[in-house]
Amino acid sequence: MAWAARRLGRAGLHFGHGTDNAFDEAGALVFHALGIAHEDAPRAYSRRVDAPGRERVRELVARRIRERVPSAYLTGRTWFAGHEIEVTPAVLVPRSAIAELCTSGFAPWIDARRVRRVLDIGTGSGCIAIACAHAFPEARVDAVDVSHAALEVAARNIRAHGLEERVRTRLSNVYDGVGPRRYDIIVSNPPYVPARVVGLLPAEYAREPRLGLAAGRRGLDVVERILAGAERHLERGGVLVVEVGDTEGAVRRRWPEVPFTWLEFEHGGGGVFLLTAAGLRSHRQALAS
Repeated sequence: MAWAARRLGRAGLHFGHGTDNAFDEAGALVFHALGIAHEDAPRAYSRRVDAPGRERVRELVARRIRERVPSAYLTGRTWFAGHEIEVTPAVLVPRSAIAELCTSGFAPWIDARRVRRVLDIGTGSGCIAIACAHAFPEARVDAVDVSHAALEVAARNIRAHGLEERVRTRLSNVYDGVGPRRYDIIVSNPPYVPARVVGLLPAEYAREPRLGLAAGRRGLDVVERILAGAERHLERGGVLVVEVGDTEGAVRRRWPEVPFTWLEFEHGGGGVFLLTAAGLRSHRQALAS
């Protein structure tokens, strides 16, 4: 792992797809190449690696450097909110700070005991929907996306977690496919990168589906639709949580009068706002325009 971390650290790579440093990236690649389970760390660190194992590690590290592929795509696995998730190039690599909200049951913003329905917009791999289902064992979750390929990955993850009875995938462009349903929580990590910025991102982002990143000239195309329709689909007392990342400034300028709560996270990350059902009702005209 130390050898791989040195190689990765000198290669000018971008770390931001599930890991944020060369050593953690090295760990993901080495464990995968050697067939070591994630939960075997750290007792596996003293294991001696034979020659075939070293060769597998060298090949995987070389691909990471040569092809600038995020390690999660090379291994086909990552972790989100403590849950193992399959990933393919059909979906973004899970990395949202919303994971911290899921593990806390969205406290203190909602009483977890009364959550019965959750909507995850732009579910991708299904990671947020699955984390919500684990956090709210009495809830049903609708996991929606516009991508057939993404929904196939999400469905496999849902089955792997044994959640088929409570988490349902739906082909839906924001709210188009959910009918009149209302939810206690609507959560989304939608596309929010301005189109002109996508091509300027580190090469690793070019390996992800553009559909999951780009959102029009200002990065607000999908966020605008989420906000405009949220009141119709949110129960009284419910909350809307949306990640907008570096587009936070654009959101503040677009809706200066809307009472967004910008969340802070113990483990880092930001650009996530929360709106209550009451806040949506009181500013419906501004959000619909």
